[in-house]
Amino acid sequence: MSPRDILDNMEPHFTKGGRFEKYYGLYEMVDTFIYTPADVTRGTTHVRDGNDLKRTMTFVVIATFFCILMAWYNTGYQANLAMEAMGLEKAQGWRSIPMMIFGYSTMNPLSNMVHGALYFLPIYIVTLAVGGVWEVLFATVRGHEVNEGFLVSSMLYTLIMPPDMPLWQVALGISFGIVIGKEVFGGTGKNFLNPALTGRAFLYFAYPASISGDSVWVAVDGFTAATPLGLAATGGLEAVYSANYSWMQTFFGFMPGCLGETSTLAILMGAAFLLYTKVASYRVMGGVFAGMVVTSLMFNIIGSDTNGMFALPWYWHLTLGGFAFGMVYMATDPVSAAMTDTGRWVFGGLVGVMTVLIRVVNPAFPEGIMLAILFSNMFAPMIDYFVVQANIRRRMKRHA
Repeated sequence: MSPRDILDNMEPHFTKGGRFEKYYGLYEMVDTFIYTPADVTRGTTHVRDGNDLKRTMTFVVIATFFCILMAWYNTGYQANLAMEAMGLEKAQGWRSIPMMIFGYSTMNPLSNMVHGALYFLPIYIVTLAVGGVWEVLFATVRGHEVNEGFLVSSMLYTLIMPPDMPLWQVALGISFGIVIGKEVFGGTGKNFLNPALTGRAFLYFAYPASISGDSVWVAVDGFTAATPLGLAATGGLEAVYSANYSWMQTFFGFMPGCLGETSTLAILMGAAFLLYTKVASYRVMGGVFAGMVVTSLMFNIIGSDTNGMFALPWYWHLTLGGFAFGMVYMATDPVSAAMTDTGRWVFGGLVGVMTVLIRVVNPAFPEGIMLAILFSNMFAPMIDYFVVQANIRRRMKRHA
């Protein structure tokens, strides 16, 4: 029996009057994620095309495909590398059972992929299960369908988690992000903050030891390794080079970090897909990139004898930390970003400028993209307001 046949047999139980009527939205979400819906809009109703919310959200999930593969490979690679350095013969806990088949060699791609997946999948399953419960609960109370917006939030939230994050904290963070960052404002399309970033920000301030420091980036107990961004924050580029990290290594993503944020190459491949399908705004991406380049060049010119981050070139800012991931997947959130064309450039520029400011000037927080996006989210409505008002004044002056 094919997946299509299974869904067809399930449909009578989920439609109006069926036993699971209140879960119809969840069934429809799974159905239309895999197959093209039969009730797509046709004709000239839409100016641009017949794309709907379901297909848009599906495109975003598809765009994370390369980041997911790299998350599996690099997480397993870093864990295997740490085990070799510590002389460990097997992984801790239940993961040692499936890994008996594949071994722990860094030279074995399959071993790296499987080992990394054993850390990625539990985080994603917990995120999907806990967040899905909140989505269904609010949808049931409000009487509307569960939509694909949560699929995007759950995947992005998983990809910005450290690989060794405690699962109960993963559940707590996604609960805060979905409930406080999204549902209390009315649900998908009405939130002014990015839900995934809201959940991660909550975890950062509530449980900083589990999401910062040197012991959370490699999934091996007792092993500490600073990220290249952390090294740059303490000792500048000299510290990064001393740890044998090259720019190409950070570009490809073979370094400690959050699950899906390490590989700039994988992220740019996803960006190309989002721009090709016109799901993400090139204005927001361009604004973030331009703001980062201009601000980093300004700090390069100013210079500092005590702060090595002043000398960090823009192309290192691009590949270190979560800048590229935030620029492509988080800042381009169409709900929490600015809506006007000019406003998107300003919004993106603000994100880029704030990111470098936080990285360079604030010694306590080397990563700045998360706070920069959340800060800019709060000003997005104001940016749009001033853009619209400026446009009105121009028109009144032109037709006076």
